[in-house]
Amino acid sequence: MRSIWNGAISFGLVSIPIKLVNATESHSISFRQIHTEDGGRIRYRKVCELEEKEVSSAEIGKGYEDADGTIIPITDEDLSHLPLPTAKTIEIVAFVPADRIDPLQMDAAYYLQAGGAPAAKPYTLLREALKRSRKVAIAKYALRGRERLGMLRVVGDAIAMHGLLWPDEVRAPEGVAPDTSVTVRDKELDLADALMDTLGEVDLDDLHDEYREAVEEVVAAKAAGETPREAPSAPSGGKVLDLMAALEKSVRAAKESRGEEPERAADSESDSDSGSGSESGSASGSASASGEAKVSRLPQRKSARGAPKQTGGKKSTSAAKKTAAAPRKSTQATRKSTSSKTATGAKSSASAKSTTKKTAAKKTATAKKTPAKKTAARKRTA
Repeated sequence: MRSIWNGAISFGLVSIPIKLVNATESHSISFRQIHTEDGGRIRYRKVCELEEKEVSSAEIGKGYEDADGTIIPITDEDLSHLPLPTAKTIEIVAFVPADRIDPLQMDAAYYLQAGGAPAAKPYTLLREALKRSRKVAIAKYALRGRERLGMLRVVGDAIAMHGLLWPDEVRAPEGVAPDTSVTVRDKELDLADALMDTLGEVDLDDLHDEYREAVEEVVAAKAAGETPREAPSAPSGGKVLDLMAALEKSVRAAKESRGEEPERAADSESDSDSGSGSESGSASGSASASGEAKVSRLPQRKSARGAPKQTGGKKSTSAAKKTAAAPRKSTQATRKSTSSKTATGAKSSASAKSTTKKTAAKKTATAKKTPAKKTAARKRTA
């Protein structure tokens, strides 16, 4: 691998000659800009806006643009006089646990290659010290004209360095999190855990860039004069109306994709909940029609069973109708039973009160039709 920087690692008084090598490479497909009418290349030329003519790279220098738009020329000689002790040195300043490094600070990655046989022993010493301490080294180095922050760690038998952003270059996540108050239930967390367990782990070596492969197929088909095949349309993501249902479906889909038989426990529990709700609605009469929550109707169902039966009022009403033309003694007996049952029914429902009023009205009508002697006898008996 070709080195992009030569220098040394400063480890106290120990100096380790090294070469900096890129640890990553890009496999993305790049395109050229063309004129769609004739396919000609579109190129950018460096033109001086004052003279309106193209200039070469040798004529181009650096300049700092001030707040008012003024350009202040800065030469390489100006920058060469700046105190930059890390110009050719990776200076280790501290050793810290790896979890102290925020992944947001991670930047480009490099391999540190030992610079010849003299560097073998100190290189191996630093590598083994990092292994045994289970720490990473924080270092400063200069690359492309500026001082940078880096993290050294062991990768296999080599030492790798990750470029780090300076702490003040990482923005705070202000205004990113939802500002509304949300309560997550334990059952939702359980389903999320089940989905995580079902998806399981993955071998990162098995992952690949499917988009890049599809682009390569399109390029190959166009080069051969063929029509590129149409890619399958991605499923449209609908609005999530029920989080629990979405989690349950996700768990089932993940299990089916792995050849496992999905469990129906969540569905059966949901069915049982809906069944109990319908039972509650039948017991409470108009409760189901009012659209109230199922749980709030359960106490009324229990109280309806525990309270005296309201059908007593109906029975007393029918009895009153039958005894209207009966003899006086049976009328009094019915009257006492009716009044006692009516008093009991009045405590449990409003329908019993209306029944009592109707019964009294019918009795009054019967009393008017009874001869005067029978009425007087009824008063004495009372």
